[in-house]
Amino acid sequence: MSDTSREQLDASRARMVEFWRCHDEMEARLSRPLTERMLDLAGVSRRMHVLDVASGRGEPAVPAAHRVGPQGRVLGIDLVDGVLELARARARREGLENIAFQVADAETLQAGAGTFDVATLRWGLMYMRAPERALASIHRALKPGGALVIASWAEPARVPWASLARRILERYREVPPLPSADEPGVFRHADPAVLEAALVRNGFSVEASEELEVPVVESSDARDLVTWIQQLGGPVVKLVGELPEPRQRAWEAELLAELERRRTGDKVSLGGVTRLTLGTALAAGLV
Repeated sequence: MSDTSREQLDASRARMVEFWRCHDEMEARLSRPLTERMLDLAGVSRRMHVLDVASGRGEPAVPAAHRVGPQGRVLGIDLVDGVLELARARARREGLENIAFQVADAETLQAGAGTFDVATLRWGLMYMRAPERALASIHRALKPGGALVIASWAEPARVPWASLARRILERYREVPPLPSADEPGVFRHADPAVLEAALVRNGFSVEASEELEVPVVESSDARDLVTWIQQLGGPVVKLVGELPEPRQRAWEAELLAELERRRTGDKVSLGGVTRLTLGTALAAGLV
């Protein structure tokens, strides 16, 4: 990687850390039902050892640590130490001593074969360069019969937090197609068959799949959600920035109006449908 590319990556990660520092508490609160359902599906209970991949700010690692108790262990891994610092701070606030966070690449994870009872992966696999390598690493880390629960997003029409701004932008300019299932992106595993086939190829049997509507941002003022989308960044925000200023303002006004139509009571929220996929790690001879 060139010095320029590294500097750009470092700057992008710094922006991401600051974004989540501002929004972590809200997102964790809104998505708590998803976290709890992931842990329920995986059967997380006392004394278990849990691996949380792409742990970020500690979801669902921190709630898992409460479930496994002092005689259990949780390890959360992520590529970005800055977001893991947010998770470490939360674990300290909640008095947890049975949890650790470390910088590690899931695609090359060396955590010890057959170490964990459960693995969780929330909204992370779809962004990885080589997700099947990550699945193979997780399979090695799990005990035979261990559970893996993955949270991924459904198709764009049912995930407005990631698609609404793009859909409105299409009225103002040509927008490149979404990444394919072979490329990193929010909708990489929108087709459940893609993820399920990858699991089977890497030593898992698919036990269950279910969907859950999850809000990720809310406010009494819809303008706060517009700001959230702009701060989140990504290709759509970059494309908006290339428009003449009057058309940028028009895009923003249409987005604001669409958000207001989603108001319920004194709150406007934005989220989407998440698919939970449960896999079981097969013993080597059964793969």
